[in-house]
Amino acid sequence: MSKRDYYEVLGVQKGASDDELKKAYRRLAMKHHPDRNPDDTEAEVKFKEAKEAYEVLTDSQKRTAYDQFGHAGVDNSAAGGMGGGGGFGDIFGDVFGDIFGGGRHRQSGVYRGADLRYDLSVTLEEAVMGHSANITFSSLKSCDTCKGDGAKPGTERKSCETCGGMGQVRRQQGFFSVQQACPACRGEGRITKEPCTDCQGQGRVEQSRTLAVKVPAGVDTGDRIRLSGEGETGHNSGPAGDLYVEIRVRPHNVFERDGANMSCSVPLSFATAALGGEVNVPTLEGEVNLKIPASTQSGRVFRLRGRGIKPVRGGGIGDLYCRVDIETPTNLTGEQKDLLNKFEASIESGGDTHSPKSHTWKDSVKTFFDGIDI
Repeated sequence: MSKRDYYEVLGVQKGASDDELKKAYRRLAMKHHPDRNPDDTEAEVKFKEAKEAYEVLTDSQKRTAYDQFGHAGVDNSAAGGMGGGGGFGDIFGDVFGDIFGGGRHRQSGVYRGADLRYDLSVTLEEAVMGHSANITFSSLKSCDTCKGDGAKPGTERKSCETCGGMGQVRRQQGFFSVQQACPACRGEGRITKEPCTDCQGQGRVEQSRTLAVKVPAGVDTGDRIRLSGEGETGHNSGPAGDLYVEIRVRPHNVFERDGANMSCSVPLSFATAALGGEVNVPTLEGEVNLKIPASTQSGRVFRLRGRGIKPVRGGGIGDLYCRVDIETPTNLTGEQKDLLNKFEASIESGGDTHSPKSHTWKDSVKTFFDGIDI
């Protein structure tokens, strides 16, 4: 029985790209896979036929031979054909291997270095104004003795005979062909017979490093600064990872931060609160005068526009909110106590004129108790 044209089997043109071949094969493989078509001999034949066509046309040498000589050019070399030894499980490596990072053309044993994290504690002033800091941390860096190769100087690593330098081997497990890391070289593709004594053949050693980090103005707790390529060195000349510096802003004795805004508590004397006046209020840029109107009550909040923080991600400068707390005098002398008693008597004689809050509160309490049915 003559075989159908491979391009016809996959339903593609003769000049189809690898991506077009893969999409066509995936569609047919899913449609005719034996697991989806149990006891369907015709579906099984079509599945094998599509698999054979895909394996030939995605191999550049086999495809050239097929285009020139037809089936005669590949009958003796097309591994995994109709009667070949490849199992149905090969589809997962050929079509879906890229999803899991596999595939036949991956460079064996080459891995990107790990990303690192460093927690940097800064003051509120440093976070708001910007800051430069030197940080010291440990990470895996390329071994200076073997230059990251892992082999003793003067020797070299040889290709693994078990996997042929691929780093992976295929094993038949019943119905499926499973691809896994080579047990001889542990997936690296090369064998180190005389390992470097400084890194024990790993190609990397742990080293302490010091880096200068520029903290931009306006950062807040939880912000991260990425230093590209400053993480761990990759394995077998793989790319280095990144270093992430995570900011932690220490609590401040005066200010509390809420995004771009700040707040603080300002103690106020009884006389200033009653008569009005001015007090000096701290900001991150120095003191400013805050005007206090007469009859100011404890807990009142004053807003100083533009005295907050300019966020690192842009936007307007925040505000400073000052909450006044009226301070009760302590360690009074006898004369001061007499004066306060006279003052209190004069206040009480004025009724609710001088104490509107107290009068309203007393009325609310009286109404509450009158409503209780005992």
